This record gives sequence, C-alpha cells and structure tokens, in this order.
Amino acid sequence: MFSIGRTCLRGIYSCQWNSQNRRQNRACWWFSFLSFVSILALSWMYICFIAFNDHDDVNWLAFKTLKKWVNWYMIVMVVSAVLATYFLFLLVFGLLHLVIREPLNLHWLHKVFLFLGLLTVALGTAGFCIKWEEEWKTVYMSFQATAPFLQLGAVVALTLISWLVFQSYHRAKTAACKVFIMMTFLVVSAAVFLCPLAICSPCITNNLPPKPALVGHRGAPMMAPENTMMSFRKSMECDVVAFETDVQLSKDMKPFLMHDNGSSFLLRTTDVKDKFLGRDGDMNTNFTLQELQTLNAGEWFVRTDPFQSVSSLSKEEKMEANNQTVPSLSELLVMAKKHNVSLIFDLKNEKNSTGFHNSDSYYITETIKKSDISPDKIWWLPPEYRHDVRNIAPGFKQVYHNEQDMNAAGGSFLNMKYSSLNAHEISELREKNVSVNLWVVNERWLFSLLWCSGASSVTTNACHILKNMSKPDWHLEPNIYMGIWISVDVISWLLMFGLFLWQSRRRNHVFRQNTSERSVPLLPR
Repeated sequence: MFSIGRTCLRGIYSCQWNSQNRRQNRACWWFSFLSFVSILALSWMYICFIAFNDHDDVNWLAFKTLKKWVNWYMIVMVVSAVLATYFLFLLVFGLLHLVIREPLNLHWLHKVFLFLGLLTVALGTAGFCIKWEEEWKTVYMSFQATAPFLQLGAVVALTLISWLVFQSYHRAKTAACKVFIMMTFLVVSAAVFLCPLAICSPCITNNLPPKPALVGHRGAPMMAPENTMMSFRKSMECDVVAFETDVQLSKDMKPFLMHDNGSSFLLRTTDVKDKFLGRDGDMNTNFTLQELQTLNAGEWFVRTDPFQSVSSLSKEEKMEANNQTVPSLSELLVMAKKHNVSLIFDLKNEKNSTGFHNSDSYYITETIKKSDISPDKIWWLPPEYRHDVRNIAPGFKQVYHNEQDMNAAGGSFLNMKYSSLNAHEISELREKNVSVNLWVVNERWLFSLLWCSGASSVTTNACHILKNMSKPDWHLEPNIYMGIWISVDVISWLLMFGLFLWQSRRRNHVFRQNTSERSVPLLPR
C-alpha cells in the first residue's frame, strides 16, 4: 500500500511512475520556486478576498470602458482561486516527497503553469497599483481584523514544517550548515511567536462601542434594482436610518434618481436603447422626467444579477423588480417623510452649473422644501453651494467630506470612505461628539472592524446581511487574547522541542545500530 501511495505521489508531481534520481540540485531549485509562487498566489487570493468589498467598482469601471456589464471581478476571483489551489496541492505533494525521500523531479507542464501563475499574479498586482491604488489601504486595514488569526495559522504551519527542518538539520554534514539551519529556524520562530506584540486591533478591547447604524446605499441594491422605489422599500426592512442616493436634473429641471452620469448615463440600468433609438448616448439634460419614467429600470438587475442575489428573491419580487421605473426625488421624499428616514445624496452634475440659481442645488433644495419633510432629516452633502443652501434651508444637517472643511464650518458630521480614517482617528472624533458615517461597507469583517472602531453609521449595499449581526464577528478582551496567544505558543514550542528530541534519539539509535552491525566480526566457516 505504501509503495502504491509513493508511486501516485511521484506520478502527480513529476509524471514519472518509476523512481528516477536526476539533477537534484535543479529539482530543489524548482521546489523553491514552487514554494515562492505558492506564497505569492495565496497572498494574491487574500488581496482579492479583502478587496471584494469594493468589487462593484471594478465591474463599473469595466462597464464604462466596454459598455457591457460582466462580473469581471468574479472571473478574476475564480481564476485566482483555481491557480492558488493548484499550487498549494502541488506544494503539499512536494513536501510529502521530502518526507518519504523521493526525488523532486517537477514535470515540465507544472513548470509552465508556475510561470503562468507568476505572470497572472504580477499582472493583477500591477493593475491593482495602477488602477486601484487606494485599495492597498483596505488591505492594510484588514490586518487589524485578520492578524491574530494569521499569527495562529503561522504557528500551526511552523509546527508542521519543523519536522522537515529538524530532518534537514540532522542530515546536514557540516557544523556550519547545522548552525545556519537552526539559527534561521529560531529567528523565524521568534518572529512568529512574538508578532502579537505588534498587533494592534480595535477588536481587542474591554469596551465595545454601540453597533453602527445602517444607511442604504442606493437603497438595498443587492435585493432590488439600485435607486428604485423597490430598492428603498427593501432597505427599510433593514431599519436603515437614512437613504443614500444620487440626484440629477432632467431637461425640464425635475430632480430624478440615477447613479451613472454623463453620456450613456442610462445605458447600464435602463432599456434606453430599445425605447429611444439612437439616444442611448445622450446626457441627462436631453430627457424630460416624463420620458425617463417610461424607461424600465429593473429588467437589467434580474438579467445580469450583479450581486448573485436574484436567486434569493421570490417569484413576485422578481416580477416587481422587472417593472421598476426611474423615480423622481419627490417620490423618495414622500417615502422618507412617511417613515421618518433621513436622506443623503450626491449631485452628479453640480460642477457644470454657472451660479446657484441655475444649479442642481437650488432646484433640489426647492423640491425638498415643497415636500414639507422635516429639515433635520436632510443630510446635505454637496459642497459647491453649501453656503447658499444654508441661507435658504438653515435646518438641513450639514455633512462634510473631510475634517478640515468640517472644522472650518464648525460642523459635527463627517461622511468619508471607510479607509480614510483609522481606528484611533474615529475614536478621537467620536469623543468630540462628531458623527462619522463611512462608505461603502458590505463585508462582515469590515463592518465588524468599524464597529469595534466606534463608527456612528455605515453606508452599505448589504443591509440585509449587516442588520442581523448582533455582535462583531470577533471581539476579545486583551487578557483573553494574551492567554490564547501564550498558550498556543507554548504548546507549539513543546511539540517542536519534543519532535526535535525524538528525531535526535531515533537518529542516534539508528547510528548505534549500524555501528554495532559493522563491528560484529565474521565467524569462520
């Protein structure tokens, strides 16, 4: 049975079913290269997993270029996962070869895939740096949530690999080689065992802040077509404190809800190509509100399934989604007033205006005032005509994009990207009674981290997921975490020390046995 297993391992790794011992120096080099590429592939998968919170940004950017909606990020994730799994299994087979002392003859086809994998990771990282540089802040943030678990995983991996390290130590023929192997292993072990001293996570605390409130980003776009009345109704089921949306003006100066702007602004989320032939590249100022409301703004959602969530909808909900239209701001104000929900919005074309009374801000402020909604339910975010808006609508709650503008205006409400503030900065702002809303937060790990940091509220696409969280995914008191850390390190050290002694005694026993066999005199015939 052992012989069959040995043959299978050799066949998978080298595609050679008979033992062949050739050019072991080069074979060891290829094993080192396999280890390097495997670590890179796993690191790249980690980055893809962490950046998944913002994957819709990648798909939207691709749509702007290609004018076709495809879930490109999911394709990248699947390809990366397949490559990482392949390399990891190959690495495990290589380690098993070392354990059973089988020659490391990597097949040429595996070598080709190694280079393809390395190229894929290199291109992905380059694209990350060029097009999505700010996402590195998210990766850095993620270590506050994952570092304690990565450290525990590293301890387990180190304990398992120590078998091979000690085996190499005992096989080394010179004292210098033995010293190098052991010193390297001790330095790596010390770094792994002691790295919790450098881990700083807001979720390791005695005092857990209150759960952040939820703001529906374009409603609940995972459960209904974005910026439609169905989407905002769905977000109310999550007990959101505010609707977040995007407002533009039509040709007849009526405010309507739509995220995409500029030419082809209707192409992604409506059937404009079918309803208005040749006008799919027009601007918002080329359509009246009546024309806009003849468009279907929901069929695309059911057809493309942008968040892989349509399958969770009932038949009736799919039919409702299929029949959504472009809403006016007045419709949303009626809903917000009825259910006592606040409203925050971006203005997509404000920079094109030539004065306050010709601006989007003016017409939208007048629409809000006519709705008779309580002024404090309007979280005014657009900065261009803030002073003028404040003069005609002093009751609006002013929200700022950065701390400098907020302090200059004497405000107390910030709305920023989640990676713009660290945990310490959020804590300091909350101590000054500043409300901090962070956008866009979709993943549980990120919401948990911002919860521990003390954020007031978060804007999210995934309110149906975050509403059910009664506590962060993990939260430990410092003393408990220290106890876990020290216990795991001590257990690992004892296991490795025992393994080293066992290998030493076993090797000494084999050595004495071989020596005694050679020293027995041959009996005369």
